[in-house]
Parts: sequence; structure tokens; C-alpha cells
Amino acid sequence: MKWIAHLDMDAFYASVELLRYPELRGLPMVVGDRRIHGPAVAPDGTRRFARLAEYAGRGVVTTATYEARALGAHSGMGLMKAAARAPDAILLPADFDEYRKVSRLFKAAVAGIAPLIEDRGIDEIYIDLTDVSDMQAATDADPFADVRALGRRIKAAVREATGLSCSLGITPNKLLSKLCSDLEKPDGLTILTIDDIPARIWPLPARRINGIGPKASMRLEALGIRTIGELAQCDAAMLVDHFGAHYGRWLREAALGRDERPVVTHSEPVSISRETTFERDLHPRRDREALGRIFTDLCERLSDDLKRKRYFGRNIAVKLRYDDFKIVTRAITLPAHTDDAREIRRAAGQCLKRVPLDRKLRLLGVRAGSLCHADALPNEAEARPEQSAAADVTLPLFEWN
Repeated sequence: MKWIAHLDMDAFYASVELLRYPELRGLPMVVGDRRIHGPAVAPDGTRRFARLAEYAGRGVVTTATYEARALGAHSGMGLMKAAARAPDAILLPADFDEYRKVSRLFKAAVAGIAPLIEDRGIDEIYIDLTDVSDMQAATDADPFADVRALGRRIKAAVREATGLSCSLGITPNKLLSKLCSDLEKPDGLTILTIDDIPARIWPLPARRINGIGPKASMRLEALGIRTIGELAQCDAAMLVDHFGAHYGRWLREAALGRDERPVVTHSEPVSISRETTFERDLHPRRDREALGRIFTDLCERLSDDLKRKRYFGRNIAVKLRYDDFKIVTRAITLPAHTDDAREIRRAAGQCLKRVPLDRKLRLLGVRAGSLCHADALPNEAEARPEQSAAADVTLPLFEWN
């Protein structure tokens, strides 16, 4: 029988912070962005942590402990809204370097047991367990004893490597495993077969299926479809009429627990990007100098990401969100691939000249697409712009027409 696992680290960023600040264990705590100040240390070594009630700005919750979630603070929520719900929650800055380090540790621990892994981000992976054996045999009392033992072995290896807990869903396919890893959080282990779908999966809200977003969920509810079971009982032709051929058919297949996607152990990134949301809206003219520094920093950080991952980009794009939440993107294709900050900054500046800059901005981003790994880079020397010898020359300020 085919067995696919979805492993999801429990409140990952917050859990990593609790390793650093164990005195916060059991308290409501929220992780914001990197611009938030960390705890102040008194002469006697004691630490004073900021509270959400003290925060003023437009940051977003990166993650929250389960205690903070119980109060209504959730990832993706504005920090000010979270402060209204959980004013006494501790507020910490995000430390992505540490999160990436711990991410590498837990993935290496899993790979030592089951090497067929699909990386889905910093805190989750799919694992093909079909050909991985364990010592414990199945019994009549527990027909999945071998799978259960393997799941426990993986969870123990993750805890030993990182000190953190994770939740595992183990089923015949990726769609069901993604659903099940969330059923018994935190520190859960859920094993499910196709026969268990009516009892365990169909009572859940349709929005719990990965791929049914808020808009699709609202449209389903307007049709009187609220649960996965109700979706499974729908006429396929009706779903196609309302959602289109591809998505309509997929909705019913997903509700029936059908998913043929394999675990993909390697995939090339489509693009690499950097963006930032401002603490206050910035005006392209009155805040030109500040925007120029931010813009240059984003390009330099994108360049660092490309070099660290050994990729070169040829399509450079900018993304802006205005104060009315409208999003605009512009892109340019270079004659040759690059990972150079100055080339990226120059190309991104050309994109900006094609963007209306007549109102305040909430967000600014830069993206490199049409990626090529360093090992496969074609010979583009003739097409590549000549590099400036003065690599530290200050780049121009934020530009517009």
C-alpha cells in the first residue's frame, strides 16, 4: 500500500523562539517581523519583553504560540488587530537565519530515516514512506502498527535534532496527508485510509482542503455547500458550470480524497523575490530618499539570495501596493542572466519608470525570474553589460518619470 506523510512543525517560529527564551513557555507570544526590537536585558541579566499592547505600526503576525491563538491572535493578522485581542501577549522579532538553521536540522533528521522528501517550505515536507520499513509488525488489534511505529520514529528524530515537536499526517496521498497533519495538533500523529474518509474528512469544512481559498469557499457556501462531505455529493456537471472545467472537476476529486500527485524530491524555483511592507505609507516624492534606501536594500538582498542559492535571473520585476491596496507589477527581460546587485537595481529602476508614482505606497518588492542555476548557465559574456570597477558606488535614488 502507498503511504505518504505530511510533516508540519508545530508553531515553528514561535517554538524556535521558546528554545531561546524558555521562560516564555506556556505564555501567549507572537512573532512579528525583523524590525521589532528584542528583549531588553537588565544589569542583573533578567530580560524584559515587549507586549503587544505597546506596539504601534502596520506589522503582521508571522506566527503565534497556541496560547496566543486561543486568544484570537493568528499568523497573517495585523499586529494592531492582534494587540486588541491579546494585549498582554509577548512580542518578539523574527529571526529567519535561526529558523532556516533549525529547518535544515529537522529535514536532515527525517532524511536519515526516509530519504524521499518533497520540500514545501521552511516548516513542512512531504515524505514517501511506501518503501520504508520498520521493525514493528502489524497486528489484528492495530493493522497500522508498522506505519504508526515509523511515524513515531520520525517524530522522535525531529525532537532529538531540534528539541521541537511536529505533527504528522500519514495517508495514501498528499492531499489527505496535508489535511490530517492538522487534525491532532500539536504533536499529532494521524493515520488514515480511503475507508476513513466519510467519518474523519467529510464532516470538516470545505475550506480545510488545501486549494480551496476564501473566495472559493464563499462561492461554495452560496451554493449551500459547507462541508467536504456535501462537496463530495455534488453533481460534477454542476461544479463545472459554476467553477470551470478544471477547477470544478478538481473540487469533487479532492472532496473524494483522490490525489495522484507524486512526492517530488527536486524542483527548480520559478522566481526569487524580496519585498517589504512599510510601517507607514511612503510618498514617492516626499519620501524619495527613504524609498531609495529601501529599494536599493531590497535589490542587494535579492542579489545575496541569488548568490547563496547559486541562481542567476534574467527577468527582473518590481511590485508596488498603493495606499488603496491596488497592486501593480512591471517587468523587464535582460540580455543576459545576472546575480549582480547593481544590474538588478538598474533593471528594477527601469521598471519603476513605467509605474504611476502619484500616490502613497504600502509595499515595495523586487523579483528575479527566468532563473538559471549556476551549473547550467549558458555562455552570455557578449550579451552581459560591462561591470563597473567601482562596485561600491552609491546607487541612484528612487526614480520616476
